Amino acid sequence: MTFLNRYSPLKKKEAIFGWKLVSPTVILISVLILYPVFYNIYLSFFDVSLSIGSENKFVGLSNYINILKDSTFWRSFGTTVAFTLITVIGSILLGLGVALLMNKKFFGRTLVRALLLLPYVTPLIAIVFSWKYVLLPIDGPLTKFLTLFGFSSGMDIINDPNNSFIVVSIFNIWRNFPFIYLMILSKLQAINEDYYEAAEIDGANSWQKFLHITLPELYFVIGSVALLRGIWNFYKFDEVYLMSKFANTLPIYIYEKAFTGVPQQGVAAAIATLLFLFMMVIIGYYVRKVLKW
Repeated sequence: MTFLNRYSPLKKKEAIFGWKLVSPTVILISVLILYPVFYNIYLSFFDVSLSIGSENKFVGLSNYINILKDSTFWRSFGTTVAFTLITVIGSILLGLGVALLMNKKFFGRTLVRALLLLPYVTPLIAIVFSWKYVLLPIDGPLTKFLTLFGFSSGMDIINDPNNSFIVVSIFNIWRNFPFIYLMILSKLQAINEDYYEAAEIDGANSWQKFLHITLPELYFVIGSVALLRGIWNFYKFDEVYLMSKFANTLPIYIYEKAFTGVPQQGVAAAIATLLFLFMMVIIGYYVRKVLKW
């Protein structure tokens, strides 16, 4: 029995009409998403030539084998995983803390709530240039402040490979925590106050109310935003590249393979394919074990 046969004639007619309405959108999304994915997988089996008139050379699994033997790939992979974990956990903790504070009533709360969204809604390029100005090695405000405590005035925090990962991680947490704060705050306002009143009657303190009422109510929201931010940060390129090219995550490594030096777009496509497969496995496991959809 097909999906449509389970309906009455009227319902079946409505279902067919519904599919006719959504089919253009489904086709468009399929073209915009599925075609690039499959074309990228196709390119991963070739030595891609950028010369006009030259054909791509089929190399089979050579690109994948060379990648898995490349120590730079594994370093970039480890950096990407560390960056994703640190930024996701950091932004969730900061967003949760701010949301709990903003859920309290105080004078000017509406204005403060709006101002907290500025890092997320301000154009990225403007924020990056602001941070780079603050972190200038000689005349930057932060550098001048640190010299008061005996630090060198010539510190180049952003372009120092030893510091770039930390700076980029802090920047990402600061820029993206408002999204998590907003999601958590909306859920906090939907929690029934009767739960807290009943807990107070039973003698529960603030920590017990948070642990046994607030946190369970926020479980699905936190799990969902962790999944979204994890996907976005694992593929994060713009913020990392604009802030510091020395934080060598996999998206930057793919960019360098594809467009710098001697372009190796087949290798870059193979790396992107491996990332895609890795994320599909992680997402599938996360959805089943954490979100339990």
